[in-house]
Amino acid sequence: MGSFRFLHAADVHLDSPLHGLGRYEGIPLEDVRGATRAAFDNLIDLALREHVAFLVIAGDLYDGDWKHMGTGLYFAHAMGRLDREGIPVFLLAGNHDAASVLSRQIPWPANVRLFSSHQPQTHLLEDLGVAVHGQSFATPAVTENLVAKYPDAIPHAFNVGVLHTALSGAPGHAPYAPCDVPDLRAKGYDYWALGHVHAQQIVSTEPHVVFPGNLQGRNIRETGPKGAVLIEVADRQVTSVVPVELDVLRWSRIEVDCTDAHMDGVTDLIRSALGAALSNEGAGRPLIVRVALNGSSAIAGTLKDRAAELRDEVCAIATSISPDLWIEKVVSEVISPPAAQGPNAGLDFAEIIDEAHSDLELMAELKTELEPFLVSVRSSLGAPEEDELRALAEAGSWDRVLEESATALRSRLMGDA
Repeated sequence: MGSFRFLHAADVHLDSPLHGLGRYEGIPLEDVRGATRAAFDNLIDLALREHVAFLVIAGDLYDGDWKHMGTGLYFAHAMGRLDREGIPVFLLAGNHDAASVLSRQIPWPANVRLFSSHQPQTHLLEDLGVAVHGQSFATPAVTENLVAKYPDAIPHAFNVGVLHTALSGAPGHAPYAPCDVPDLRAKGYDYWALGHVHAQQIVSTEPHVVFPGNLQGRNIRETGPKGAVLIEVADRQVTSVVPVELDVLRWSRIEVDCTDAHMDGVTDLIRSALGAALSNEGAGRPLIVRVALNGSSAIAGTLKDRAAELRDEVCAIATSISPDLWIEKVVSEVISPPAAQGPNAGLDFAEIIDEAHSDLELMAELKTELEPFLVSVRSSLGAPEEDELRALAEAGSWDRVLEESATALRSRLMGDA
């Protein structure tokens, strides 16, 4: 067996609807919504440029059932480009595009080989001596260990296992098709092409067990470079696994320490942090940033009171730095320092407010009084953000509701607003 290269991608989420972006004024919605296709175009271009032997897509090519036929037609066109160059594609369905999810289908070129959802299936590339094993999801929530039924490695071949899984668990990912590295190792394969976890990770090198991460970040929970991995094989041995960045825009969360800062200095701190983020993280790509202010300062309450005004100022700063720098949100996590000693007319009441969030009886009363209101307005307000008071209340985090509210109230009592 000689040498060859192949590409491993996963979690493409073509035409993901990206709900809620309209809430963030200034973000280029069409650029973000088209990013998954643009990144996939980059993947196809890379496959052609590198003359890879084959492409593996380890689940979640689609984000769910197609909203229109354009999604399928786009994919068929992309596959046709590879087919004309003789590059096969091994496609596995994951939880988002399981067999029970997709209601429509179109004919694909002959180079596309979709794994069965009924049982593990093996595809052979006899000219290369390669065997590719995998099983698609039949339903979105597969909770059994699919690897147990995968066939053993074919002797004298380079064996690739394809699986959509979080292994024994990963933060933020449902525990689908649970298994562990010893389960994978027992099959005797040479490379495991995994999907489902959106962060790139080489889990093992004996054998290689790899998550390529998702192809394109779609929201603030998917920060940093995104893409696929290019694998080189020589004499049935993996000789290199190289991450390749294919995303067309990036998401970033930056932390700005406002400890002991005054209001006039906060914007200067933010300007410096945004400039550094664009240089260090953007890598020439457009960057969408969440600015998180933290630390301890007497202006904690003022920052919360001026949230809308501050966001406008930060957006203006971003635009002045680069037309490709956008603000997703500005979040203040700054806390007030311990109350200063000495006479102050509002001090005693301020201390009561500071301690209120630990009052269990008060929290119970808040829940009783406010829950009916939350139910009545939920449908009209839309989905809450994870750092908003309403989201905290709906999650039952009444101590946090009081803590956040007390920060702004205390600042006014202590005269720092």
